[in-house]
Amino acid sequence: MKTNTYAGIAQEFAKLERAKIVLIPVPYDGTSTWQKGADKGPKAFLEASENMELYDIETGTEVYQQGVFLADAVTENASPEAMVEAVHRATKKYIKKNKFVTIFGGEHSISIGTIRAFNEMYPSLTVLHIDAHADLRKEYDGSTCNHACAVYEASQNTNLIQVGIRSMDVIEKTVMDEDKTYFAHDMAVDDTWMDSAIDQMTDNVFITFDLDAFDPSIMPSTGTPEPGGLLWYETLEFLKQVFEEKNVVGFDIVELCPNKKEKSSDFLAAKLYYKMLSYKFMNDNTEDDYDNNNEQTKQKNNTLKFTEDDNY
Repeated sequence: MKTNTYAGIAQEFAKLERAKIVLIPVPYDGTSTWQKGADKGPKAFLEASENMELYDIETGTEVYQQGVFLADAVTENASPEAMVEAVHRATKKYIKKNKFVTIFGGEHSISIGTIRAFNEMYPSLTVLHIDAHADLRKEYDGSTCNHACAVYEASQNTNLIQVGIRSMDVIEKTVMDEDKTYFAHDMAVDDTWMDSAIDQMTDNVFITFDLDAFDPSIMPSTGTPEPGGLLWYETLEFLKQVFEEKNVVGFDIVELCPNKKEKSSDFLAAKLYYKMLSYKFMNDNTEDDYDNNNEQTKQKNNTLKFTEDDNY
């Protein structure tokens, strides 16, 4: 990497005190069961981001000017449980600083920590889970913090909506809410699935996006590719609508498994991240100084569930 900032942006946009956005890398791959390499995903994503144009044509914005602070990577790997707790603590720390917190993994088990932090901080949270796999096992390989368990906790504690699912174990049917699950084979012939999913969301939405939700024809570099996935423009159409109609409070992107001979997947991940930021802030005036953003900060404080015994 050429710089120590996200996408090589100037330091004036990369300082924590000025940035509205925080990016936390989590290079973890402790529980994946097929192709290894998701721990190298954050580095590949950041390198691809440095080679990306920073003007978004669709929204007519340069969202990096909102400020993006690249936090220290969470490198805890003593155990899956220790990693989840470290991610939880780091995520919650930056939420409490009134930042728009984003996380780039790593395998999907990191999302147990991110979702836990957002659910503690925002009332009536919807978790929008975009993935090829259901990830609803209560435990797998002796741990509840396995990638196959990524949204089990969310299924018990939040309003979980699953999109793009096309691979699961039969035991997961005992946990899954099929009324809030959008299977890929149904989505392919249903023009109403986007509106239906959004109608089921509460106001506050956290998005966990597993890159294997995409079809492997456009996203081959992931640990467990599945045929029949989402394509680029339908995905952006859905995400843009979610950002426009709901208060997206944060998101994570996981499961980039980079291949030295195939760089397009790294670039897709970089563009997806930047697109999601562009949709979040497309109506914000980038000329507004951070110090003049008191009203937005005040409104955000009113939605957070602060507790006096939080020591993050």
